[in-house]
Amino acid sequence: MSSKLIKRISAVALGAAMIVSAAACGTNNAGSGDSSSSSSSNKGYDVSSIKKDDAIASLLPESVSKDGKLTVGSDTSYAPAEFLDEDGKTPIGFDVDLTKALAAVFGLKAVTVSSTFDSIIPSVGSKYDIGISSFTVTKERLAAVDFVTYFNAGSTFVVQKGNPKKIDTSDLCGHKLAVQTGTTQESAAQTLDKQCSADGKKPIQIQSLKMQTDVTTAVASGKADAFYADTPVAGYAIKQTGDTLQALGKDVDIAPEGIVVKKGDAATVQAVQKAMQKLMDDGTYKKILSTWGVSSGAIDKAEVNPSVE
Repeated sequence: MSSKLIKRISAVALGAAMIVSAAACGTNNAGSGDSSSSSSSNKGYDVSSIKKDDAIASLLPESVSKDGKLTVGSDTSYAPAEFLDEDGKTPIGFDVDLTKALAAVFGLKAVTVSSTFDSIIPSVGSKYDIGISSFTVTKERLAAVDFVTYFNAGSTFVVQKGNPKKIDTSDLCGHKLAVQTGTTQESAAQTLDKQCSADGKKPIQIQSLKMQTDVTTAVASGKADAFYADTPVAGYAIKQTGDTLQALGKDVDIAPEGIVVKKGDAATVQAVQKAMQKLMDDGTYKKILSTWGVSSGAIDKAEVNPSVE
């Protein structure tokens, strides 16, 4: 791939000069953005018509509502769910719009704080009121936090257009696979690697990277043979890189994603569940998903701590 093409991909995908899902280097770790502010290029869904629901808002504990803000931890390198706009600081995406909608129901101001994915769960209940960042509900995570479901997503392998490395998803042994640190895809890659060892094959060279932008770049630039990510993210990456990439095989492991709440915080869980269900019932939820082209992941019921495999 030419350096000119790589530069083109980076400029298109990162808004502020990086790739696909947008977080500028150095900003993703410590930067923050007010998700209620206007976006310079993609305004998403306008939540200004959503009115406060006093009954639901009253369920929130004072620890959450007293400052007038709903502070949400999010890895803003994961387009189209959560990423930074062209200004390099404004969070946008369907998760961000859902955050704003939830905050409106509570009568609060939405503030999305950019963080690395693996740092969010440990910080919910202290640094953040909740976490919304495409978190797949797993047994391991359920042991640490509570969840309110809001979306279904599968996982997809992505390679360079034409699959020049001849990757076969049924046998990734010996290949370079990029994943984002702390994701279910990283866990899946580790499981596949163990099977390679058990079968006496070459190990998978797992490249675990903090930001999904870097994961995508690794494949686009040829540093990795394939990446593995949530299906909506994979589809958006392919689109934003001008079809330099392609999906490989079928979507797999479709599972619920959930809003993260501090373990045992029953009041916040109840408030979030009722607010999300209200948005589902009145049609706002599906309008937000439609705005971002991800309606296929819509669900009808916001569940608390669903049973998962």
